[in-house]
Amino acid sequence: MSQLPSPDPDQIEASRRLSVRIAAAIEAGDGWIGFDDWMARALYEPGLGYYAGGSRKFGAAGDFVTAPELSPLFGRCVAAQLAQWFGQGAAATVYEFGAGTGALAASVLQALDGQGFGELRYRIVELSGELRERQRATLAERVPGALARVDWLDSLPERIEGVVLGNELLDAMPVRLFRLADGQVFERGVALEAGGFVFADRPADPSFAAAVRAALDAAGWAEQGGWPDGYCSELGEQAAAWVESVGRRLVRGALLLIDYGFPSAEFYHPQRDQGTLICHYRHRAHHDPLWLPGVQDISAHVDFSAVDAAANRAGLAPLGYCSQAGFLIGCGLLELAGALPRDDAIEWARQASALQQLLSEAEMGELVKAVAYGRGLPDDAIGFARRDRRDSLRRPA
Repeated sequence: MSQLPSPDPDQIEASRRLSVRIAAAIEAGDGWIGFDDWMARALYEPGLGYYAGGSRKFGAAGDFVTAPELSPLFGRCVAAQLAQWFGQGAAATVYEFGAGTGALAASVLQALDGQGFGELRYRIVELSGELRERQRATLAERVPGALARVDWLDSLPERIEGVVLGNELLDAMPVRLFRLADGQVFERGVALEAGGFVFADRPADPSFAAAVRAALDAAGWAEQGGWPDGYCSELGEQAAAWVESVGRRLVRGALLLIDYGFPSAEFYHPQRDQGTLICHYRHRAHHDPLWLPGVQDISAHVDFSAVDAAANRAGLAPLGYCSQAGFLIGCGLLELAGALPRDDAIEWARQASALQQLLSEAEMGELVKAVAYGRGLPDDAIGFARRDRRDSLRRPA
């Protein structure tokens, strides 16, 4: 990984300590752990995992930039969709999961305050103490008057009334890896070799093998002539389970998710034969998730067909699915952009560049999707009114 910037000594030491813990888990697990276990430890191990440690993750000084940090107009568009749902009877409460720096919360609160929702409650579900403090600092700086209406929760509420919001949330949930060979399904995990971590495959247990076959069948592989040897990909069981759990708790309101991903037919396309795992370190992307655990971000794209099936099992009604560009345009991004002042040429150019990233098909505009489900709300969400693709999530009966 010589092409990556060199980590600082503190990062290397933290990764060493985390590696010792993971190695102990592998030895206790008969020399092998599933990749989902590896990913969970690398990202969330208390005090040492990527999201549980103290390194800067988001923004120009971190490893990647999310849409809310590119432009406050992203949050204003999200707020426009939330305002519609609040006006249709959803409780004026937002539950945000994966709030990052708090940039989206700040933009949403500011926009909704300007639309008459000054009593709105904003609840952030966040386990990382370091991220909580960063979120609190962001809100205190940008929307100090709204800080008293923000609460931090340690766990998923048993009863939810309002809107659940997740931006780039599901792609950070641990996934299980599989490989196909000789008509069999193998689970790819992590083992130790010569003092380092390596991938190692084992025959999949019957339930996981059946789940993989079901996912590939749902993607239409039977029509494509079967399974090619060497095909590797992921199964996002935790993301689907989270959607179903939230959906069952949602009494009235909506679930809005914005993330990188595809319908199953694209996710499990024969040409995408090495899956979608990607790592980010200091704005460099690469494909080695075993490199320095705890130092880099690891994510996998979302199978939105699996998300749709989970929401359906929870009894939620679909409200729309489209590209991020389509969603933002439906929520008024072009009108908001047209109203930006142009007296500061440098700031205008910065905002124009950000909008290009948000809308371009070659960047976030098409790679990122928005999907929404609801209970007790009409099916007329403004974000999906023009470019709804929900039919692509389900195969014809």
